[in-house]
Amino acid sequence: MTTARRTRRRSPRRRDRRGRGLRGLLYPPSIPATKTRAEKFDAMVLEALEPIEQRWAAELADLDLAVDDVPEVDETSPDDVVWGTGVLADVGVPLAQLVPAGVGPDGLPSRARIVLYRRPLEARARGGADLADLLHEVLVEQVAEYLNIEPDAVDGGGE
Repeated sequence: MTTARRTRRRSPRRRDRRGRGLRGLLYPPSIPATKTRAEKFDAMVLEALEPIEQRWAAELADLDLAVDDVPEVDETSPDDVVWGTGVLADVGVPLAQLVPAGVGPDGLPSRARIVLYRRPLEARARGGADLADLLHEVLVEQVAEYLNIEPDAVDGGGE
């Protein structure tokens, strides 16, 4: 006589204390609390660029903006790093870089771009307002270098 065993698939154990049911998201996706640090930083960059772009839109039409977490370092000699032209550095750590237009590594023409380095910029700032000011200053410096004019003229001081 064989006994037939009932095989019952167990569902994963869920915690349902006091019959309240499963809980949902802590914050709805539309609330900024659910954004990552990188998404918040990107929004701050766009906000800092807006007054510059309004004034210099025609001149900046061929300029791209990019954000990287950290600058790339040649691992063969990290102690002897020498940053090239177009790099805005603070205490030896690049905050941003202006990459001129030219030919990319794939052989195709590339547009000029400003690359902001998120982690070094966040490390230099004391808080949200300080980071916004720092982003604005860095963008003014890089746009001035791109346009080959004084930073005061980019920021509106030349009016």
